[in-house]
Amino acid sequence: MPDSQPPPRDGAAADPTALLLCGARLADGRVVDVRIGGGRIEAVGCAGSLPPHPSRLDLTGHLLLPAPAEPHAHGDTALTAETSGPVSYAPADIQRRATEAALLQLGHGATALRCHVRIGDVQGLGALEAVLAARRSLRGLADLRAVAVPRVLTGAAGAEGLALLHDAMKMGAAVVGGCPDDDPDPAGFAEAALEAAAEHGRPVDLHTHGDDPARLTRLAAMAGGLRQRVTLGPCAGLALLPRELAARAADRLAASDVGVVCLPQGGCAGVAHRGSAPVRLLRAAGVRIAAGSGALRDAVCNPVGRGDPLEAAYLLASQSGLVPEDAYDRVAAAAREVMGLPEVRVEAGFPAELLAVRGERVRTALSLAYSRIVIHRGRVVARTSAVREYCDSAAALELPRQGRADGSP
Repeated sequence: MPDSQPPPRDGAAADPTALLLCGARLADGRVVDVRIGGGRIEAVGCAGSLPPHPSRLDLTGHLLLPAPAEPHAHGDTALTAETSGPVSYAPADIQRRATEAALLQLGHGATALRCHVRIGDVQGLGALEAVLAARRSLRGLADLRAVAVPRVLTGAAGAEGLALLHDAMKMGAAVVGGCPDDDPDPAGFAEAALEAAAEHGRPVDLHTHGDDPARLTRLAAMAGGLRQRVTLGPCAGLALLPRELAARAADRLAASDVGVVCLPQGGCAGVAHRGSAPVRLLRAAGVRIAAGSGALRDAVCNPVGRGDPLEAAYLLASQSGLVPEDAYDRVAAAAREVMGLPEVRVEAGFPAELLAVRGERVRTALSLAYSRIVIHRGRVVARTSAVREYCDSAAALELPRQGRADGSP
């Protein structure tokens, strides 16, 4: 196997961020050492072929993968299902919940998150301020980007929403969001959102159920001429349409280069729109499709969401029929693509955004990934260790005899 090992940079040996990952297995079966420095992968070689380094992490028995990303989180409403009594939307409480939710997802492996945040109504820009504060507190641990989500953008009521949207972009929101389906004029909402995105040079990420093929086609047509990336999700309603109608809508999305983020865990909509988008149909049409987690223990949408990208990939493999490797790509490479993040490969020159899990194959990782090591910008930022113990056979056999001796059944 040829080594992807460029000449070391001047002063690389003195790099305090350098780290040598030893004995990791890649998805293609190779066992390698990986040298990291300056937040990037510097070299990949056969196990034992790279020079020793004082900062060394033994990954024997681990599968090393590009880290997943979370393209559809809701930081302002995360963990509200665990609140007794009325949910507080005070900025300090939102910041705490958004930070805790991001750390939970980081522990699962997501080193980048796109977080949808409501603006307007009684909260104004308070929730966005709180999530942006959480973003700052997470710097160096995870990359969190906020999506500003106004309620309406058309008519008299929409004037305030549009003004807040522009203010949100100036505050630091990274993406224009919203739900055209909830506006009295869905096409007008989409047009206003796309115009705001073009003015501020931001990508667009809109919620839609996708159960109206004509509306979806119009939205795709409007997005087709925009320079900024456009993403839709969760589009679960597409799965309820006759196949011919859904296929036509998928073709239109593909022609407009609109990405779709599906939510296999079903956590981002009312009961009427639970489920997931028709992933195989969209893939066959050539749509850029990624997978996210949606609501995380949300009082309204999903009180038991776990925010685990590997669970989303597992559901794509077990319920949507994707092969495990392709399912994992939906939460890793494809998720990073729709979020506009740099590509990650376990090769020299790529960002050191990595996830190590116990196991030898991707299919094993999706089923049994209890122990995880997460690397962000070349630094280990999270570890999860799981230990399973069984009682020995003698003790197990003794339990029934003890039960009979003390008179229990």
